[in-house]
Order: sequence, then structure tokens, then C-alpha cells
Amino acid sequence: MSQLLWSTPETLRALLCEVVSWDSITLTEGETTFAPKVLDKLRELKYFQEHPSHLQLHDAGLGRHAVIALYKHPKAVETVVLISHFDTVQTEEYGVLEPLAYFPEELTKKLMENPSDLPETARVDLETGKYLFGRGTMDMKMGLALHMQLIEKASVEEWPINLVLTTVPDEEVNSAGMRAAVTQLVRLREEFGLTYKLFLNSEPSFSQNPSDIAEYIYSGTIGKIMPAALFYGKETHVGEPMKGMTANYIASYLTQQMEWNSLFRETDLGESTPLPVSLQQKDLKLSYSTQTPYRAISLFNVFLFKRTASEVMALFEQVATKAMNTLNTDYQKICEREEVKGVGEVKVLRYEQLLAYANQKLGKKEVERLKQEVLVQEEWDDREKSLRIVDNLMIQCQELAPATVILFAPPYYPAVNTSNDPLIVEAVELMKKSGQSFNNKIDQIHYFNGICDLSYVNYEDTGNGWTAFENNTPVWGDTYSIPFEDMAQLKGPVLNVGPFGKDAHQRTERLHVDSAFIEMPVMLETLLKSLY
Repeated sequence: MSQLLWSTPETLRALLCEVVSWDSITLTEGETTFAPKVLDKLRELKYFQEHPSHLQLHDAGLGRHAVIALYKHPKAVETVVLISHFDTVQTEEYGVLEPLAYFPEELTKKLMENPSDLPETARVDLETGKYLFGRGTMDMKMGLALHMQLIEKASVEEWPINLVLTTVPDEEVNSAGMRAAVTQLVRLREEFGLTYKLFLNSEPSFSQNPSDIAEYIYSGTIGKIMPAALFYGKETHVGEPMKGMTANYIASYLTQQMEWNSLFRETDLGESTPLPVSLQQKDLKLSYSTQTPYRAISLFNVFLFKRTASEVMALFEQVATKAMNTLNTDYQKICEREEVKGVGEVKVLRYEQLLAYANQKLGKKEVERLKQEVLVQEEWDDREKSLRIVDNLMIQCQELAPATVILFAPPYYPAVNTSNDPLIVEAVELMKKSGQSFNNKIDQIHYFNGICDLSYVNYEDTGNGWTAFENNTPVWGDTYSIPFEDMAQLKGPVLNVGPFGKDAHQRTERLHVDSAFIEMPVMLETLLKSLY
């Protein structure tokens, strides 16, 4: 088998260290140069030298690209899509060791010089010699390396099943890479007459608590959506506080109602979503003055199992209305105590209601101009732009104030689960048995809790529940969109089988070398060969 480049633990480890050395922090130059390097690496394989058109780059925006590599058996129709992402989070937390963050062998050796600098659990792992440290080792360049090994072996041994290696940028922020890849996967399916039998991701196994060392496979992925709000009060001088209403006062009522609200908890297959929390809350004053802050914003994280965007928006509106009703009651008592009329009751508006009002008052051309003022601001991300568009419109429609305008901000990850699919039931049992051969106990989790790109395949929503997201996301169709219709065409069960590691997104991120280079190759090959 000498013709195989990455078939041994040693060569696979060398491949991982090479792809880790290509730093690819999200939204940096490294992320833009990574995909061509993967393409060049895959061109070393004889199959892609003979089928160069089966290697493709696809635009994912901002100079970034998704890589799609097709191994097509002449007689096979059934196809497995291998999904991974190559962007990583930043590395500042490594401190003086930051230059070594992308060089796992060197970093691991350097850490051995002063192991006491590490937290106790990481130190113990380091001294076993069974872990490789470094940014991207666990999350998730090992998954990409495993997929490269699989597609090489399949092409050399001519496995009678098709493989589509899909590795993408931007998973850590907006999943622009996977959203771009979805349309290409639909096109590829039609062009080659493929049937997608399985969408296989190789995100690492995530611990369920700090002391957890169990290994997991996942038959679905949790969803995430971000309800947001812009609070518009009434400005005044601090010397005349009752002539206005601060946006911070309004925001406090909604934050109290949203934080840890069990109404948003979902339970399915014995698992529950984490409770919602506030991700950001700030007023929009740009500098200090004695004018009170009359505009503020909030972002909330909500996890999903079954609910659609429409259902979440309805629930968010219900909670916001309750919060504002409480505020209005409390405020009325204060006004009576101070013997003032007050500035009025705070109302709740959906963004789509505000937009319709603004279009009627200002005209669609002026509304579009106000939106473009925001969209051209390159220093703002999609979340900031969403809220600033609402702010621009409310400044022109102040007669609606005081008000809480509710909306969605990107990104949106639909939940996906195929635990009851017969293929997945069999695959899970097969993976458990395969793990036993290495004396590993492998457990199933129904929803991957780390959020991943499997959210954009096998989408089901017969009631068009996504329309609430489209209608209430201010940047929709401009800087952010989701190919819902194409996602619904990518039918097929999902599974995540990846290596064991610890501390993703931390300076102690590390990969278990036996799991990665010995066990996972056997388990993944066993899984794929069971499908034909």
C-alpha cells in the first residue's frame, strides 16, 4: 500500500500538522489562502490528477472559498458527503507561546519544559504523551485530515460508493462557507446523478462536563437563533429625568424576562436545550454627555431542537409584550408618584411592521437609502448592521416611540436530527462495536451541542417557518441569506463521528493521538464500507 500518502498513523499525523500550520483564523488572510492549499494537496492524489474537474473551489465571500472534491465510482450512485470546516478561532490566549500555536509538535514539546504552567487536567494529559496540543488540532482540522485520508483510500481501492469531500470556511462565525456549499452540492447531485446516502461530519467529541472523558457520536445537531431588540425611548437632560425614558430602562425589563427563561427550553429524546442568555446589551451613545441614552440594543441566544423561526418569533413577541406590560404598569406608578404625565406606553413592534410603516411614510426608495447607509459600513458585522438598520428607521419614525422593536440577527442554525433513521440506528451500533475493539465505550448523543454545519442539510419545515426569519432579519438578501429551498433538497441522514479531544477554543486545546491516528481511521472506514 506504499502508493497511499496518508495511510499510516505517522503520515496522517504529518498531514494534520501540515494543515494546522496553515493558520486560518476566521476573517483573516489565512482563511482566504487555506482552500487553495487544500486543493494543491489533493492534487497530489492520482485520482484528481486524472479527474482535475472533480476538484473545485466555490466562492464563499470576502475572498474565501469552499473546497469540494468528488470521488466518483463509475457504477455507483449512492454518495456520502464528508463535511468539515477549516477556520479556527484566534490565538491570543497562548501568550508568549502564540508563535507555536500552529505547530503542534513544537508546541507540545515546549509545554513539556514547564508543565506546571498548565491547569492540572491539561498537565496530566500532557505528561501521558497521548495528546497533541495546538490551535485547530481538535476543532477541527483533524476531521479534515481524516476525510482526506478516506477519499485517498477510496479512490485508490476503488470503493463502490461516491464520496464528496466538502471543507468550508467561516463555521466559527456565520457559516458562509457551508451556506455557499449547499447550492453546489445540489448542483453536483444533479450533474452526476448522485443520491446522498449520508452527510458525515467529523467534529470532535465534546465533553459534557469538565471531568467527562467519554467519547460520543452524534446523530443530529442543535439549532441556534438570535432574537434581538432595539429599544427606543425618549431623550432628555439628566436634570429633567421625567421628561424622557432611557433605553436602558426599557432594555432591563426584556433582559429580565429573557435570561434563563424556561419557555424557550425544548426537550427531545431525553435531551434538553440550554436556557437562553443575553449575548450583548449596550446603548448606542457614541460618547459621554448629559443627554440620557434613548436607544439601546440587545442580542439573545436561543437554542433549538424542533421549533422553527416563526415559532421562536411568536414566543419572543409574547415574552417582549409581557415585559413591556410590566414596564408600563411600573412606569405609570412612578408617573403618578411624581405627578407627571409621562412619555407614553412602550409598545412592541416586529421589524416587519416597522419596515411596512417606514415604507408607507418615507417611500421605499428612501428606506432603501437608509439601509444602504448601514450596509456600506465595512467595520460592522451582520449583527451590528441588523440593529443599525432598525435604528436608522426608528430615528425617522420617532412617533412610534417609546417602543421595543424585535427582530432576528444572524446567524441562524436550524436543528437537524435523524436518530430514528434506520441507517443511523445501524451505524450507531456499528460505531459502538468498532469502539469496543479499542476498549473504548462510545455513547450516542442525539444533538451535537457545539453547533455545526450539519444544520444546513436535511432541512425540514413543511410550514415555511423560515419566513419569519426572512421578514424580520434586516440584512436578509443583502449581506446574509440562507438557501432554505436548496437545503430542503439535500435529503439524507446526518451523523457526526470525530476524534476525542479537549478544550476547544482554549489555549489547552488538544487532540488524543490514539483516537485521532489509530482508532478514527478504522472506525470511519468501517462505517463507509458498511454502506455498500
